[in-house]
Amino acid sequence: MSIDSNYRFVIADDHPLFRGALRQAIEVMVKGVTISEAGSLDEVTALLERGEDVDLVLLDLNMPGVRGFSGLMYLRAQHPSVPVVVVSATEDPATIRRCMEFGAAGFISKSLGTTLIHEALSTVMAGGIWTPPGVNLASAQDDETSALVKRLATLTPQQVRVLMMLSEGLLNKQIAYELDVSEATVKAHVSAILQKLDVDSRTQAVIAASKIEAGQWQSLTTAN
Repeated sequence: MSIDSNYRFVIADDHPLFRGALRQAIEVMVKGVTISEAGSLDEVTALLERGEDVDLVLLDLNMPGVRGFSGLMYLRAQHPSVPVVVVSATEDPATIRRCMEFGAAGFISKSLGTTLIHEALSTVMAGGIWTPPGVNLASAQDDETSALVKRLATLTPQQVRVLMMLSEGLLNKQIAYELDVSEATVKAHVSAILQKLDVDSRTQAVIAASKIEAGQWQSLTTAN
């Protein structure tokens, strides 16, 4: 399928060499595309908030400002109309499955050749969902994990960021400073997070989130 358009893509990855290689490959595949690059979640957010129409974000799972699936969760909550395709070194079916559950429009392994990358972009830009061939996305998962994924997906963008900072061990005062809000606002976000995750303390909230992400953080720390 040919993709000739005036699309605007964002490549979000903290490795400049990989961003450059992917950019060159996409510019050959997609005639007339405009590509911006970002090396952190804050840079991605800044690009999306400029008011320019972004048609697709290609997101690395592990880069500054992101822990596990938090970057994907944040972008899907903050910019639901912009499709996100995860680009990752991992080929773990469980990770791919989780990305799709959190709203990714596709998953591209960094080991894929240009033919499959072209197929993935064509499918997503046509409104479809694309995952690597041969990956079983129907594997059963326990009911508790499934319920937790659904609860995490209800968090607002700001609540996702607060949970990320709680996971890093930041205090309310430090979170307030980082987000440029009052401590009272942070407390309100924490209370909402606890309610949505059905837990009684911030420690339990962090533990609940880590059940989804801990294994992935370990596997992706060296892979990406």
